[in-house]
Amino acid sequence: ETEPLTSKKDVSDCNEGEDCKENGLLVRNPKSALRLVEDGNKVHPSQGEKGEAAQISNGYSGVQSSVPCNGMGEVEDAQCTAPAATTTTTTTTSTTCGAEGQQQLMELEDRETWSKKIDFLLSVIGYAVDLGNVWRFPYICYQNGGGAFLIPYTIMAIFGGIPLFYMELALGQYHRNGCISIWRKICPIFKGIGFAICIIDLYVASYYNTIMAWAFYYLVSSFTAELPWTSCTNAWNTGNCTNYFSKDNVSWSPHSISPAEEFYTRQVLQVHRSNGLDDLGGISWQLTLCLLLIFTIVYFSIWKGVKTSGKVVWVTATFPYIILFILLVRGATLPGAWRGVLYYLKPDWQKLLATEVWVDAAAQIFFSLGPGFGVLLAYASYNKFHNNCYQDALVTSTVNCVTSFVSGFVIFTVLGYMAEMRNEDVSEVAKDTGPSLLFITYAEAIANMPASTFFAIIFFLMLLTLGLDSTFAGLEGVITGVLDEFPHVWSKRRELFVLGLIIVCFLGSLATLTFGGAYVVKLFEEYATGPAVLTVVFLEAVAVAWFYGITQFCNDVKEMLGFTPGWYWRVCWVAISPIFLLFVTCSFLSNPPELRLFEYNYPYWTTVVGYCIGTSSVICIPIYMVYRLIITPGTLKERILKSITPETATEIPFGDIRMNAV
Repeated sequence: ETEPLTSKKDVSDCNEGEDCKENGLLVRNPKSALRLVEDGNKVHPSQGEKGEAAQISNGYSGVQSSVPCNGMGEVEDAQCTAPAATTTTTTTTSTTCGAEGQQQLMELEDRETWSKKIDFLLSVIGYAVDLGNVWRFPYICYQNGGGAFLIPYTIMAIFGGIPLFYMELALGQYHRNGCISIWRKICPIFKGIGFAICIIDLYVASYYNTIMAWAFYYLVSSFTAELPWTSCTNAWNTGNCTNYFSKDNVSWSPHSISPAEEFYTRQVLQVHRSNGLDDLGGISWQLTLCLLLIFTIVYFSIWKGVKTSGKVVWVTATFPYIILFILLVRGATLPGAWRGVLYYLKPDWQKLLATEVWVDAAAQIFFSLGPGFGVLLAYASYNKFHNNCYQDALVTSTVNCVTSFVSGFVIFTVLGYMAEMRNEDVSEVAKDTGPSLLFITYAEAIANMPASTFFAIIFFLMLLTLGLDSTFAGLEGVITGVLDEFPHVWSKRRELFVLGLIIVCFLGSLATLTFGGAYVVKLFEEYATGPAVLTVVFLEAVAVAWFYGITQFCNDVKEMLGFTPGWYWRVCWVAISPIFLLFVTCSFLSNPPELRLFEYNYPYWTTVVGYCIGTSSVICIPIYMVYRLIITPGTLKERILKSITPETATEIPFGDIRMNAV
């Protein structure tokens, strides 16, 4: 009901724009964003955007009540403070006291936070800097114009990648929820995005950790005086095996295969025992043991939450930089290193006129920074409310981009050395892409360096640590999302839930552990994550900027940081970043990749299967939208309006008291 300000009302009511004290909470009574009038005299209030007068910068007044709630949603002697300028207005009763308010307060107070700010920064850096920084960026760079590629890469980072990275950190820190439940506070009809993110993360965990199992196999094999991929005298070698670096003069024929390639394909992967995706063969017990050990490490690193994983990343996030520096120095001293650096950076300005170069730049910066996987939302939700996430976004994204650039020197100094030893062009040496660049080309170069065993051990240790903290992050995105959505079921059983999640991921990885598992990994890498994540982040950006409102979002940032994002950030969030995502998504869908691995050409039906896998996550979004409209009462217009209006308050810490912001 609506009443004039001067009329008598229940003591638990508060005027619009006022601050009401209930059970030790300062409850902001929001302006109704939507008023649906029936018969000219009925008003249906709903929680919506905050009024400008209710911003935190104006201050909140009130004394904590000594009279508790009676548990039934009623409040005794609730105090309200009137605004400075009193005008005749209408008001709606808004109270979060009672069971719901107590539950929200309990969840907020029980939520853990990072022990130190550096734990958060290292976790985000460890998530963003992964295996792709080492193999994907150098390959994409030299393939798309060398030094000239840095121009579209920088432009896409400034106007697409970094704004999205900043947006997710701010959303997670303000609303303090995982990727599912956060949508109740932003735009409930888009809650399906959270479920889609969890499915995508499970797909990633099913193949990404298998690549680490390969690295672990290499690591164990490196503890020998002579690395096993240096000779052609092993049981797995064929008659085509030819060693470049043998002291005898050898002739290289079109059928020749290096010992490093045969070790990778015939000993580690054993792809010769599979006929393709339609006949994967048996499961490699060696890789299964490696993966089991990796998942064991992952479980005991994240089972207790960010308090434990925040300590583990001190090793997993910093160790790769030490190894990269050692390998960079070693590579720079190798003969022919300058040839690789020249090939890496020599600009081809004509490439800038090709559309695919800009698409590759946009895709690289997007997948490198990693918005859309729920990780940034989860990690930021454990921050203190007034943490400077703006500064964090700039620092971590810059570190990530610089790491990618420096990794190119680490890779290409060694490729230049390989070209010098083979007496070939660098382009011939650098034909391998993806994991093959690391497990064949780079492994072969290491094997023929002085102190090869030492460099092999530290290199594959670096790959393991690069992958581990990314796995921590991906699974934490799922864990935080589910625990925040179902706190009454899992909040006190985190260890059990994490164990179940690890088991599911391990069972889901069995297909990638078969003799044809490398083909499955390639299929998942190209189709299960790429277009699905792009679609998810596009809808996320639209939901925040256009439905939740860019003004509302900027006000949220101001409450946390004390300043409002400038016009550059607003324009990026409203227009440039969504266009950036739409551009990359349409380019991918219009020109799907033709998959080929080793000598195996993927049949056409695998493309259909790939799109089905990608669609299986995104389909959650329209399904939930339909479900939401069905269960919401009222006319179609009322259902839509209620479904796009925030339904849950966000508690804002303010000194020793907490306020509900809607």
